[in-house]
Amino acid sequence: MAVGWHRPTRLLIDTQAIKANVENERQRMPQGSVLFAVVKANGYGHGAVETARAAKEGGASGFCVALLDEAIELRQAGITEPILILSVVDPAYIPSLLMYGISVTVATREWLVEAAEQLKEESYEQPLNVHIKVDTGMGRIGFTSPQATKEAALFIKNNPNFHLEGIFTHCSTADLKDSTYFDQQTARFKENLDQLSELPRYVHISNSATALWHPDNVGNMIRFGVAMYGLNPSGRSLPEPYPLQPALTLISSLIQVKELLPGEGIGYGKTYTTNQREWVGTIPIGYADGWLRHLQGFSVLVNGYPCEIIGRICMDQCMIRLPKQVPVGTKVTLIGEDQGQTITMQMVAEKLGTINYEVACTFSQRIPREYTNKIGNSKWSKEVTHMLETYPLLSVADKVRPVGKT
Repeated sequence: MAVGWHRPTRLLIDTQAIKANVENERQRMPQGSVLFAVVKANGYGHGAVETARAAKEGGASGFCVALLDEAIELRQAGITEPILILSVVDPAYIPSLLMYGISVTVATREWLVEAAEQLKEESYEQPLNVHIKVDTGMGRIGFTSPQATKEAALFIKNNPNFHLEGIFTHCSTADLKDSTYFDQQTARFKENLDQLSELPRYVHISNSATALWHPDNVGNMIRFGVAMYGLNPSGRSLPEPYPLQPALTLISSLIQVKELLPGEGIGYGKTYTTNQREWVGTIPIGYADGWLRHLQGFSVLVNGYPCEIIGRICMDQCMIRLPKQVPVGTKVTLIGEDQGQTITMQMVAEKLGTINYEVACTFSQRIPREYTNKIGNSKWSKEVTHMLETYPLLSVADKVRPVGKT
């Protein structure tokens, strides 16, 4: 997908906020624990490589991803810390796992048997690092009984081509006020740990929610995900134990401003009709960018003033009702702060009837990511940098300027 760097719409990612969120969590961690930053799904839409580097500056000891390709991206970007793939990888890709030094999740005995056969076929200098996944009540992947976990650990121990690096589970209700099911999952995980003759290097149950609201839980590793980006895992259900700093701002600018007479229809399906003479502004962002159609009726900020999205959001554009005539090129804040007013990712999520995770992951690659530390320094995403280097005669600076520059 082409990056839309010749239009004003862009995501501003504050790497200092990511670093600070990691540092704050590390200060709360039990002694001897480590933090792995979760940068799957392109760093929850924030950019995997750049957020990984920011998390490393904050003290992250390793990284978690969901796909082999995501792990390889980090390695090719020069990330040398441990990387764990949290999902299942086909044993056919074991050569790549070993070549890049990537740890992988084990969820079934069948996978172990197939992987052992794959490892026999060629001679490898290093064993394959694996983490046993225990399903304590999520219903996704993992071993479902202490006996099955014990047998898997013995299989790994008796095969020199494997190295049991970790064991983990995932709690489904750590972000709820009622901890009954969470406590049940924790107890089940402890039963599985009791089956092991010795514990591996990494024992982890803590995702962001567990780390925030159950900091003294079992384990010595935290998988710090959505909270690293400044988002509350519970939405609004539970208060944050310390201030999380949102890392993402979404901005654009008006590309046309017009005054319409009463009775004029706006957008596909004419779902909005002007009631009086109204100033209408058009913003170059639409559902192809992840600014979804259900956001009709939501408000964005223009000069600190909330402006309602009127009419259906189009694929590439949307329209807003302005309080008065403003110049073309006026900044529009879709997520973030403007003159003392703020639109949060959580507010967008509530309008869409979803969670802030999904909103962050929905923004497409059409929107350039620009990275800043809020003190005037900024850099472009690798896609934009590549285009600037390839086509230097294009006057990009007149189209989209980095933060802090005029």
